[in-house]
Amino acid sequence: MILPHRANPRGYDFRERHRAPAYIVRDNDRAFGSVFTRRLQAMGIRDRPTSFRSPWQNGYVERLIGSIRRECTDHLIVLNEEHLRRILGKFSTYYNVWRPHVSLGKDAPNRRPIESFGDIVAHAILGGLHHRYARI
Repeated sequence: MILPHRANPRGYDFRERHRAPAYIVRDNDRAFGSVFTRRLQAMGIRDRPTSFRSPWQNGYVERLIGSIRRECTDHLIVLNEEHLRRILGKFSTYYNVWRPHVSLGKDAPNRRPIESFGDIVAHAILGGLHHRYARI
C-alpha cells in the first residue's frame, strides 16, 4: 500500500480512488504505531499483525517485495505516484500471467496453453526490462 505524503493526512481518502483491502498483515515493527493503526481503522481496514518471534509468517510478503524490487523498481526511475502505479500494474500482469515460476514447474500462476507451432516473437514489457515470448 502506497500512500502519498500530505500536510494533512486526513486529506487523502483511500476509498475514493481504490477499493480498500479487508485487512493488512504486517510485522510488529515500531514503525507501525498507534497512529498507523488508527488510520487503518478509519479506513475500515482490519489490522492483522504477525505473532511475535514468528518471522516465517512474513516470508511470503518479504519474498514478493524482494522480487518486485530486484526485477522491477531497482531498474527504473519512478517519476510520481501515478507512474509507480502504472509500473506495478504492468509488472503484476507480467508476474502473474507470463513470468515462469520454478515452484509451479516453470509455469505462470495464470496457466496458459502450450503453443507448439509458429515462429517465436518477443514482446517488450516495461520498456524492454522483461519480455513475453509467444508464437505467431
